[in-house]
Amino acid sequence: MKLPRFSSLYGRIFAVFWLTLLIVVVTIVLLPNLDPRAQHTIPEQQQKRFQDSAQSIANKISHDQGQLRNRLQRFTNHDRHKGFQLYFTTDEGEIIAPRGRNKALRNFITMADSPDAPKQKLYGRWMMAGPFALTYEQQTILMYVGRVWRKPPPFFIQILDKPLQLLLVTMLVSTPLLLWLAWAISIPARRLQQAAERVATGQFEADPKLESGPKEFKQAGASFNQMVQAINQMIGGQQRLLSDISHELRSPLTRLRMATALAQRKQGESKELSRIDTEAERLEKMISELLELSRMQVNSHELREHSDARSLWYEMLEDARFEAEQNSKEFSVSDLNEWPVSGNPNLLISALENVVRNAIKYGNDIIQVNFNVSENTLYIMIDDNGEGVPDDELDDIFRPFYRVSTARDRSSGGTGLGLAITESAIRQHSGTIEASRSPLGGLRITIALPLTH
Repeated sequence: MKLPRFSSLYGRIFAVFWLTLLIVVVTIVLLPNLDPRAQHTIPEQQQKRFQDSAQSIANKISHDQGQLRNRLQRFTNHDRHKGFQLYFTTDEGEIIAPRGRNKALRNFITMADSPDAPKQKLYGRWMMAGPFALTYEQQTILMYVGRVWRKPPPFFIQILDKPLQLLLVTMLVSTPLLLWLAWAISIPARRLQQAAERVATGQFEADPKLESGPKEFKQAGASFNQMVQAINQMIGGQQRLLSDISHELRSPLTRLRMATALAQRKQGESKELSRIDTEAERLEKMISELLELSRMQVNSHELREHSDARSLWYEMLEDARFEAEQNSKEFSVSDLNEWPVSGNPNLLISALENVVRNAIKYGNDIIQVNFNVSENTLYIMIDDNGEGVPDDELDDIFRPFYRVSTARDRSSGGTGLGLAITESAIRQHSGTIEASRSPLGGLRITIALPLTH
């Protein structure tokens, strides 16, 4: 059976309710026709057999002698031991034979007293049928037939007679309907959840499928798509603004550096001109890194693909090993397996490279990179034995432009954006990054990235 489509969630709930109610009503309506305990007609073949028996008894008692009651009594004793009993009454309902009280017979007589329309009804395990007419000396005698009902009660009768079984059947009937309702509701709910998860990973894309299903989810999906479009417009405007600012800042910076170079040619080298050129170069580098951070936040969802840890970072780590050896530093990497990772390869490589090169730069002579997997998460720990970072500043080093007052300060020439770029890349891949004190005495950076299936 195919259920009709309803645009509203409440409409679907009401549909399930009314369909369940309809099944109950149909069952109640059909119950009297199926319940042997209710009065109903006798099958035609069986009815003819009973009528023939009544006619045969009428012929026999017409040739017998004695009182009518005694003549009929011998027929009431016939086949009694086989669970078969005959009853005889007057057309006014007075019992002629057998003698004694019979509640089932008296009750049945009040409901079935017309030989033109004999009926049958079950009393416990005793099926009563009749009446069938016998004619004797212009007197009408009614015959009723009682027999033991050896068939088991119909299944639905057994169910209706026991409340717990009735409750169980009701649950079994309603469960498929409720499962259909839950399935119908869960589809748009899962779509909305998946769309929210995509947005959480930086994929700001509208999904037309969200605007289907029940009316309530359709409205929520339309609002969600409008929100995503508004965010895209806002990010696009921000990107255009940063591009314009970059162009406007780089032009005077370029002219400033050209003017400094000309001044150095004419006047020779001087501390003042060298300082101007150094600061201009640092400012240009800062603008480039700031734009890189902005592009990373805007375009992190692009060029995503499935890869593995070894393919991503093996070559970069080998280059870092070579660089460390050139600086007479010990660089070690734990086993790098092919753990499945999904994301933008360039961003993931750049994120780990920034941390590793910082460790090489600021570590004294030992740098360690360790990989391990736990609960479907890849953990990467980068340790060095440098001066490290004060404990109260560990959470601040990922802020843009933040620099500590130790060896990692302005004298190093950094802009304070490297770890901010790394943190943004890791966060855009649903990961985390933390700083702590290393067992080697320097800084430990711990990166956690979810593995794909």
